[in-house]
Amino acid sequence: MKIIKKIIKFFVILLGVFILGNLGMYIYCLITPKVEINKSTSLYFYDNQNNEILNDNNWVSLENISPYLIDATISTEDKNFYNHFGFDFIRIGKAIITNIVNRKMSEGASTITQQYARNLFLNFEKTWDRKIDEAIMAFELETHFTKDEILEGYLNTINYGGVFGIENASEYYFDKSASELTLAEASMLAGIPQSPSNLSPISNPENAKERQKIVLTLMENNNKITAKEKEEALNTELEYYGKSNKTDYEYINYFIDAVKDELYSIKSIPSSLIDTGGLKIYTTLDGEAQKDLEMAVSNNMNKDSSLEVAGIMMDPTTGGVMALVGGVDYNKSQFNRATKATRQVGSTMKPFLYYAALESGFTSSSTFTSEKTTFTFSNTSTYTPKNYNDTYAEGPISMGAAIAYSDNIYAVKTNLFLGEETLVNMANRVGIQSELDPLPSLALGTEEISLIDMVAGYSSFANLGNKVDSHFITKIEDMEGNILYEYKNNSTNILNSSITYILNEMLTYTYNSSFIDYNYPTLISLLPQITNKYAIKSGTTNTDLWIIGYNEKAVLGIWNGYDDNRNLTSNDNGFHKEIWIETMEAYFKNNETNWYDKPDNVVGVLVNPITGKLPTSNEEKTTIYYYIKGTEPYNQEPNDLETTFKEELQE
Repeated sequence: MKIIKKIIKFFVILLGVFILGNLGMYIYCLITPKVEINKSTSLYFYDNQNNEILNDNNWVSLENISPYLIDATISTEDKNFYNHFGFDFIRIGKAIITNIVNRKMSEGASTITQQYARNLFLNFEKTWDRKIDEAIMAFELETHFTKDEILEGYLNTINYGGVFGIENASEYYFDKSASELTLAEASMLAGIPQSPSNLSPISNPENAKERQKIVLTLMENNNKITAKEKEEALNTELEYYGKSNKTDYEYINYFIDAVKDELYSIKSIPSSLIDTGGLKIYTTLDGEAQKDLEMAVSNNMNKDSSLEVAGIMMDPTTGGVMALVGGVDYNKSQFNRATKATRQVGSTMKPFLYYAALESGFTSSSTFTSEKTTFTFSNTSTYTPKNYNDTYAEGPISMGAAIAYSDNIYAVKTNLFLGEETLVNMANRVGIQSELDPLPSLALGTEEISLIDMVAGYSSFANLGNKVDSHFITKIEDMEGNILYEYKNNSTNILNSSITYILNEMLTYTYNSSFIDYNYPTLISLLPQITNKYAIKSGTTNTDLWIIGYNEKAVLGIWNGYDDNRNLTSNDNGFHKEIWIETMEAYFKNNETNWYDKPDNVVGVLVNPITGKLPTSNEEKTTIYYYIKGTEPYNQEPNDLETTFKEELQE
């Protein structure tokens, strides 16, 4: 009996302490200044001129939010919201027991008030100190504001998959106001905040659908909807808008998604801080370049076709991405082909090979025979590459001509002559991340690489030999202007600037009319539109179309193909080239650029463009080839490597 009395006495004292504690906390909160809650926790994105690209700040009153959304949120997050003073003690008790049993903070029981307090002022670290701070802030909110005011603030600040606030989310996902949301739409949105990065119906439709089912079930259990309404909502096929109406850019969401991916990868910025918003993110976006690229894509791509596109323009001096398009239509597919897809790169691989060849002693005039060839290896296997349209010189051609015509026989011979590991090492050297096999066909781009890696690799040529890291973010600040992160340029010299200059000059031969002979330069069709000097290389496989080109100010890469890797048709060809030239010419119409200054140890010599030999008559067609001093042709024959190649292959 005494034990029972002691237990009762203990609980009476505990209850008294609890009541006095709550009373004391209430009085403390009552006499402290009223906290400001009308603060939308958003991510603010800026371009490289500090102009705002996009933000999610769009506050809406509770009266202008669909009752379905309100009921779905309360049923899912805090069914007793209107009946407690900021805390659901039954849920807290259950969570404490679970956490003690599991010996970790795995279970939460936060009310809407607590979540709102955390979103506004705190962080997401699962510690007891944070829980205590959260409790004090929840008391502050419940003391100074009505339930409706707290709910309104919560709905205007929570994270709906990278979009903050219900009005922004409604516009982004469904192109309508929050007041117009149907039950199906509201239940889908109400499920996102539990895990914003995993439950967006655009990026993770299956997960989002499962979560919607849970939300609707909870609404039914709380008598907010009937079983029939639940089934009708579940069976409603939703169409997603997938873009913000607050931006002048049509394809900006692909760029923003890439920024967010980088944001989450920055170790000094905790993901919890990103999820609560309130960050200013300064990006590498060049607004003019983005609009020029978007216009070129819109002019040339048909959104009703399944042919896809990706494009990246990069600043070669820093690696900053100036413009990006990741697909034809973000509403239909949010997969970012510019950063996430790996595809066969075709002949855009050849400049890496030819730089390595020049570094190994080749010159612009070094020749191999261009003819139909079957390569037989020591294991008796054979390889028979072909030129486009089966067109061959049937004789020796120079490296310059091989680049102009994209001659596959010359490329494979060069690859075998140097040793297949040389090209793999060269690709790794410029920063290409893909694992490449040392195959004879690697010279023809049969391995798969991402567009962003290829453009970054070409940047090493565009800046005369420095490796740069591709990136989207230059700086991150909090709302008070404190710098939380700043990008540090890690540019390192990896290539010889004189050899790079020679290669850059040879990559202008792809549209040089002096090479019109037994074949046409691969990009001669662009010549009428070219008003600036560019180094350009195209690449074609059965499934992929590429073009990458540059000058000292910008590198631009464009890809066309199908997501399912189906073969291209003749009707698919040419769009990538038009997008490339339209973008570059539009951008440099308003931005000054110059070609590279010739290094002092490089000389230019007039030679026959096909053979690389000095001309024998005034009537002979010529163009300028460039050489390291001392390697230029005089009266001797150019460096014909065919005999040496055959001897080495036989060995």
